[in-house]
Amino acid sequence: MSEEQLKAFLEKIKVDTSLQEKLKAAANADAVVSIAKEAGFSISAEILKKAQELSKEELESVAGGGASCGHYSCSTGPCDWHLL
Repeated sequence: MSEEQLKAFLEKIKVDTSLQEKLKAAANADAVVSIAKEAGFSISAEILKKAQELSKEELESVAGGGASCGHYSCSTGPCDWHLL
């Protein structure tokens, strides 16, 4: 029931299309937890909620003018990568 398990589960989702399909059909956090457990991961609904809150904060920082590409200097202006 750790953040490491959640990160590993998210990585697995990126490459496993059958897992992606199961998650699309998930009605709630408990269903996602069950799917994760079937796939061999131990996560909780609380960890999922925490991850969702972090994602919302990240989206708000982007919408508020934060770094949209993940490069540190993009939050203050175009980074070197975008100037190429």
